[in-house]
Amino acid sequence: MSSDNLFKLARAAGVASLVAVAGLLSSCQVRPLYAESTGVTQKLADVAFSDAGTRVGQQVRNQLIFIAGRGAGETKTPKYTVDLSVSSGTGGVLYLPSSDTSAAGRTTVTASFTLKNVTDGKVLKSGSRSVTSLVDFPTQEFAKARAIRDSEDRAAREVAELVGADIAAALSR
Repeated sequence: MSSDNLFKLARAAGVASLVAVAGLLSSCQVRPLYAESTGVTQKLADVAFSDAGTRVGQQVRNQLIFIAGRGAGETKTPKYTVDLSVSSGTGGVLYLPSSDTSAAGRTTVTASFTLKNVTDGKVLKSGSRSVTSLVDFPTQEFAKARAIRDSEDRAAREVAELVGADIAAALSR
């Protein structure tokens, strides 16, 4: 084959692949999660969350209520319920042998959830999300307790964001 024929064949293959890619991309339906046309904002406002048993669980629940209601609070007539279970733990990671203590640690908050339809009890989505927050341990005991609490609160806010996004994605279908 001459180089002229190879050039024409390569150009035809390039045009064909460009048309194929354009056809594939036109079939994609990417849209914003919170777009008005999806109705996710209203569906999120109709979600009720189960009561919490711990301080960290209450932090996660409060943040989820804020996310779902856009700051308006809990709904009075829920169409969906979320059974929420939250656990947390803090451990030291940087051991100092001279003082037999840890200078730093990490707090892990794990939230397991199940989204159900109120009318028929059908499970729409269930899952678990986990977030780790780093913390420095000061030498004063009160400061250490407060640092751990702040770390738990940071992790609780982040895990609530992840769970909220999972719930919104499930409601958008």
